Amino acid sequence: MPKATNLQLNAIQHIGIPVTNIINSQAFYERLGFANVMQAGFGAEDQRGTCVMMKRGSMIMELYQLPAIELTEIRTRKNGHIDHVAFDVPDIDVAYNTIQQAGFDIIEPEPVFLQFWERGCRYFNITGPDGERLEFNQVLL
Repeated sequence: MPKATNLQLNAIQHIGIPVTNIINSQAFYERLGFANVMQAGFGAEDQRGTCVMMKRGSMIMELYQLPAIELTEIRTRKNGHIDHVAFDVPDIDVAYNTIQQAGFDIIEPEPVFLQFWERGCRYFNITGPDGERLEFNQVLL
């Protein structure tokens, strides 16, 4: 197979997350400091879906709610779909305390150490309204 090594890629443009309730999901990401920078409908007139682009700094999360007829597709997705989105944070303990005080559903009882990178990293995850996992990660220097 030929490689596309001469293809210019600047950065990840956005991460798309299918959701079952666009209003609840938008409110959840707003609590994390994201703002709605674009909202549009898509699909046929009788089966409209909704897409909301939530932005914080240079990060964009695309939340999209499929028309009701296609919602079962979200619940049956397994392999080949994103497991989690990780946010880089400068201080994992500060991030953990901030998220905990804000009342988010944190999976781990405390930040976890992994022997990744040269000196390791520490991380924790929260869950979103549709079970998506959002990781907060500090690479140790």
